[in-house]
Amino acid sequence: MKKVFFLICVMIVALQGRADGVNFADAAEKTVNTVVHIQAEIVTRGNSYYDFFGPLLEQIYGGRIQVPDNVSVGFGSGVVISPDGYIVTNNHVVENARKIVVTFNDKHKREARIIGTDPTTDIALIKVEATDLEFLTFGDSDKVRVGEWVLAVGNPFNLTSTVTAGIVSAKARNINILGEGTIESFIQTDAAVNPGNSGGALVNINGDLIGINAAIASRTGSYEGYSFAIPSNIAKKVVEDFLLYGSLQRAYLGIVPAEITEELAEQKNLDMLSGVYVNDVYDDGAAQKAGIKKGDIILSINDITVDTRAQLIGAIGQYRPGDKVVVKVMRGDKERNITVTLANMHGKESIVKGGESFYNERLGLVLEPLSQEMKNTVKKNYGLKIVEVKDGIFKRKGLNNDCIILTVNNQKVSSEQELNTALSSGRNGKVRIEMTDISGDFLTVFEFYSR
Repeated sequence: MKKVFFLICVMIVALQGRADGVNFADAAEKTVNTVVHIQAEIVTRGNSYYDFFGPLLEQIYGGRIQVPDNVSVGFGSGVVISPDGYIVTNNHVVENARKIVVTFNDKHKREARIIGTDPTTDIALIKVEATDLEFLTFGDSDKVRVGEWVLAVGNPFNLTSTVTAGIVSAKARNINILGEGTIESFIQTDAAVNPGNSGGALVNINGDLIGINAAIASRTGSYEGYSFAIPSNIAKKVVEDFLLYGSLQRAYLGIVPAEITEELAEQKNLDMLSGVYVNDVYDDGAAQKAGIKKGDIILSINDITVDTRAQLIGAIGQYRPGDKVVVKVMRGDKERNITVTLANMHGKESIVKGGESFYNERLGLVLEPLSQEMKNTVKKNYGLKIVEVKDGIFKRKGLNNDCIILTVNNQKVSSEQELNTALSSGRNGKVRIEMTDISGDFLTVFEFYSR
């Protein structure tokens, strides 16, 4: 009996650190030198005193008021994805950073610059100058299965990378942490992730990058059993958008989706609880143009099954405007495959490159989204640069091109659509615009009435 017990103990020891015949150490060894520590010097411009009294003081003293910076230091992790120094991390790690220092696993440091940031996916791309770094390649997160082993790798303490193990607990989780209009289709895992691990790697036992660690579910701020990662297919697409187009190219299906619950099935007289119900379709949207109708049930996108709103948004989030996808729907008692050409938020099927200008007739301004360099200068991840003053109140006020519109009616603006939405939210034609100069040193508030 003792001999049998001894043999069992030997087998347990031999299998420690292994899953499906693959040693965790192999995946860890492949990953640790690709995960870096990130220190970001974050600037938040102004404070409540200046926000409240600034416009009044400007009127009294007849000029702009310089608003002091609030500076803090944040920490996180990142993953090297190319030998020449491209590093993917979370948007919230580097957003509004004026200086970013990357520390590698061998303790050498490099200063990084921001290539692109996107709050809707919480993905950012930064770069250091390098030529021969160890790196990870993106795996296919669609092939990740619930229950498979994964490793979470981060560098939260600026020492060396740390590795924790767990399993995939769920996919396409929507935990509502990024805000309205965001893509939230997280991989949930029970691998321990703590503050400072944000932006680190989630890898499978082959060492393939299947996610970027982003958040934890916690009441204390420390790990309590669940953590969440952005799927690699979404992260990869965002990174490619930054490199190819200079900004995120987000595709929309153009529907109002609803998850099918027992209550909805009873209300709509549905015979199934699977799929995503089409509550409505937008006029001139991609779905309407392709023939998807209100009341259809979406079963899959390019053979990827969707049963929740998060799964649907995550599936569409991997594509760009102009891409074609096959949407399987149930209409009545028949399945149909409908080919849909996806569109952007304006219903157009074309790519909109970062920096493309547009004219706003109501303001009489030609505007363009901020380049990443300009975002770094003004310490803001949003804004519209005034390219030309054509007509209207801005011209009458003698405004020149050296200004950036940050908010309109207290809403941040980064695109033509966001500007139009913000302008329409004012009461009785009143418009309140917060602007800065191109150096980012001064803020001013401009209010007027426009019908």
